[in-house]
Parts: sequence; C-alpha cells; structure tokens
Amino acid sequence: MTHRRLSQAIAEGDGISVLVHVGDADGARRAEASGAEGIVVRDVDEDVRAQTLLPLLAYGPGPEEAGVADAVVIAAADEETLTQRAARCHELGIEIVVRVRDDDELEQVLEYVDPEIVLLTADTAGDEQAPLDRVLELLPDVPAGKLAIAELADPSREDVEELERAGIDAVLVFGNVEALVGDGVPDV
Repeated sequence: MTHRRLSQAIAEGDGISVLVHVGDADGARRAEASGAEGIVVRDVDEDVRAQTLLPLLAYGPGPEEAGVADAVVIAAADEETLTQRAARCHELGIEIVVRVRDDDELEQVLEYVDPEIVLLTADTAGDEQAPLDRVLELLPDVPAGKLAIAELADPSREDVEELERAGIDAVLVFGNVEALVGDGVPDV
C-alpha cells in the first residue's frame, strides 16, 4: 500500500492547512470537496480511504489498528512506550504525529522520538486561559523545521487566522470546514 504523506500535504499547502475529523466516507468526501488538506478519523476503514485522495490521520487507534491510515496520532508517554510506538509506525511506513499538552511533554517527545509533526492541544488550559492561548503558548518551543498542528475544539475563522499568523502549519477541526476556509484557506 502506498501511503500519502501528511507532512507533505501540510507543508505544501498555501497558508494553514485544515485537517477535518469525519465519521464516515460521506464526511470524507464532503471535507475534501470543501478544501480540507487531510482527513482525521477515529475508526479507520476502507470506505473512508476509497472516498478521498487526502492523507488519513488515525486519531485514537494505535499503529497496529491504523490499517489504511497514512499517519497516526500517538500521545506523549514515557520513553519506552513512546519509542516503541514510534518504531512500530516506522516499520509500517506510517507517519507519527505526537500529541502534547504542555512544555514538559514537548521537551520529552523531542528528546525521545524527535517527530516531524507535533499536535499541540489545549487540554491543560485552565479556566482563566483560552484554549487558543494555550496552543499559542506551546508553539515557540517547537523547533524550526518541525510541523505544528493545533487542536482546538471549536475554532472560529478568526482563531484559524491567528494560528496561521503565529506560524501553526495546520489546524485539526471537528465540524464544518467551509465556515473556516470559505473560498479557500485564509490569507493572512
């Protein structure tokens, strides 16, 4: 099986790339038609793969369950677990995207597996901190040459534009990509 490179899709795009979480093949088809540059799935299946030429990012399944996915999200973990998961993805020809919640996890991930792509999440944002601000706080610690994906529950078009201005390469969204990209990926 030939894998599509998520990193290439993100790096080649004009401006910020939008990765859309979908639940089925119809959602994948609609997301691609609406301007997404990658598809995010919880359950990887052949029907979704058949409906899109975009890279598939498996969010939830481990490397063994990723099937036809091109990349897989793995959570920051202890050194042994993280290096084993990364090695297995490498054996399978699947890109890894390591999900980090804070500076300490980012530092460990860069030391243990040095991934090409990191997923910055706002999970640890406190009540007084907006999720967007939390993600932007993590970005300066991502080394040059790495790709950064922002994970926000419900970003607005303005949030996406701010992420792009800050240097985020892609945003993972749950929902309507058209509201975020309009006639195309936001120009900043």
